[in-house]
Amino acid sequence: MTSSSSLGSFNLLPLSNEPFITYGPGSEERDALISALELMKNEAPFQVHPNVNGKDVVGNLTESQAMPWENSVNIAEYSTADQALVKQAIDGALAAKKEWCRTPLHDRAAIFYRAAALLQGPYRYKMMAATMLGQGKNAYQADIDCAAETIDFLKTFPALADQLYKNQPPINAPNVWNRTEVRPLDGFVYAISPFNFTALAANIVLAPLILGNVVIWKPSPGAIYSSWLFNHIMIEAGLPPGVLQFLPGDAVEVTDEVFNSRDMGALHFTGSTAVFKSLMGRIGSKMEFWRSYPRIVGETGGKNFHLLHPTADVRNAALKSVRAAFEYQGQKCSALSRIYVPASIAEKFKAMIVEATEALTMGSTFTDFIGPVISRSAYDRVSGYIKEAESSVDVAVLAGGVFDDSKGFYIRPTVLETKDPLSKFMTEEIFGPVVCIYVYDDADFGPKIFTLIDESTQYALSGAVFAKSRTAIIEATEELRFSAGNFYINDQCTGAMPGQQPFGGSRSSGTNDKAGTAGLLTRFMSQRTIKEGFSTIDNVLYPSNMP
Repeated sequence: MTSSSSLGSFNLLPLSNEPFITYGPGSEERDALISALELMKNEAPFQVHPNVNGKDVVGNLTESQAMPWENSVNIAEYSTADQALVKQAIDGALAAKKEWCRTPLHDRAAIFYRAAALLQGPYRYKMMAATMLGQGKNAYQADIDCAAETIDFLKTFPALADQLYKNQPPINAPNVWNRTEVRPLDGFVYAISPFNFTALAANIVLAPLILGNVVIWKPSPGAIYSSWLFNHIMIEAGLPPGVLQFLPGDAVEVTDEVFNSRDMGALHFTGSTAVFKSLMGRIGSKMEFWRSYPRIVGETGGKNFHLLHPTADVRNAALKSVRAAFEYQGQKCSALSRIYVPASIAEKFKAMIVEATEALTMGSTFTDFIGPVISRSAYDRVSGYIKEAESSVDVAVLAGGVFDDSKGFYIRPTVLETKDPLSKFMTEEIFGPVVCIYVYDDADFGPKIFTLIDESTQYALSGAVFAKSRTAIIEATEELRFSAGNFYINDQCTGAMPGQQPFGGSRSSGTNDKAGTAGLLTRFMSQRTIKEGFSTIDNVLYPSNMP
C-alpha cells in the first residue's frame, strides 16, 4: 500500500446508537449471559500477556486481577511489560504507522465495523461476563458499557472522521485548488485507560486509531481481562500488527519509558485528577525534549451535584438521585455525590431517598442492583469516609453505613446529611456508593446557592437541576454555566450517550474534549493544507511596482 487514494468516494455507515438489551426474566439473552458467566467462572483464571506487534509476549504471571465479588478468586493472572518491551512496542508502532497512516479511511472504518459485528455477535456475552466478573457490574450496567457504548464508538468514530475529511477550504482563487489533509499526529499516542468503563478503554484507543495514529496502550489493572479481550477483538477484526500495542504493567515503569521517547505525540488519559495533573506537569517540564508539542487530552474526577428547587417533583428527584449516586456503586466519574435540597421539601425528599436506597439489593446474584467496589484500596478509601462521617457531629448517616470485605468488597449504598456545605463530604471526590445531602433555606435559591455549588469544589463535570418552575430552570442553567460540562434538567447527572450527550468536564474534571465527538478527534489530527496552482507568471513584479 503506497498511497491514500481510492477508486471511489464511499459513504460510511450513518451515526446510530446500539439498542440496550434488558436481560429480563425468561429472556434468551438472560439465559445466554448466565451461561457465559458460569463458563467464565469455571475457566478462570485466564492468562493475559502484553501484546506487541500483534502477538502475545509470554512472561511470568506475577500479577493478578481479582474478582471484586469474591476477592480470593482471580479472573486473570498476567505478566507485565518491562521497559525494554515498552521500547520495542514504541519502535514497532512507529514502523507500523508508515502504512497505517496511508490506509484509506474506508479501510480503517471496515476494521471498526468488523469489530462492532464481532462484539454484537460471538464476543458479546464473553465481553459482558468479563466486565461483570472482573469489574463488578450488574447485567444492565455491563450492557450499556462494554456492549452498547463500545459498539457506538466503533460505529460512530468512522462517520465523525469522515466529516473531518469532508471539511475542505470553501474558497478557491482562479486557477487554484485548495485542499486539506487530515493527518495523524507526529509520533505515537500514549493511552491510559480506567477500570470503570470498558467502553472508555475503547474510546481511549479508537479515537486516535481512526485518524491513522498508532497507540501505546496501558490498561488499568482493574480491567486487565476485558481490555485484553477488546485488544484481541481488534486484532481479529483486521487491525494491522503494531498499530495498537497492549502493555499491562507498572504505571511508573511503563510511563517512564514512554516519556523517554521524543516521539510521544499525545497523552489520552482517563483516571484520577492527581495522576493526570502529575503527568501534565512532567510533560510540561521537558518541552525542549519533545519532537512536537504533545497533545494532552484527559477526563478525570467529579463532585457532581443535584440541585432541587422548591417546585421540584420530589419523587422524580429522589429516585433519579438514587440511580445517579449508586449505579455501579458510584464508581462513575459522573456519579452523583452531593445534593442540595430546599428546606420546604427536605423531609419528604429524605424519606423517599432513604426508602429507595434501603430497598436496593446487594450481592453477587444476577438480579442484585448493588455489587462490590473494585478493589481493596477502593474499599479502604470509601469505608474510611463512612467511618469519619459516623464520628462527625455535623454529619448524620441516613441510610447504609455498613461494609464487609469478608468475601467481596461490599459497601452498602450510604446516604449522609451534613450541616456544613463545605465539609469534605460535599467537596471531595469519594468515588464510591456515598452521597451527601445539604438542606438549604428556600430563600437562598439564587446567587447564594449557585455560588456555593460553583466554588466549593475544584470539579466541573456533571450536575442537574430539578424544578417545575421555568424561571428557576433558566436561572440555574445560566448561573451554573461553568459548573458542569454536562448539565441536566429534571434528569439524573449520569448516563451520557455518544451522539446524544457528548461527555466531558472542565476545571479539575478534565480537558472537556467530549468523548465520542468530532471535537475529540480533532485533538488527534495534524492537518496539512495543500495549494495547487494551474497558472503561470511572466514577471516577478506586481502591477503596483510598475512605474
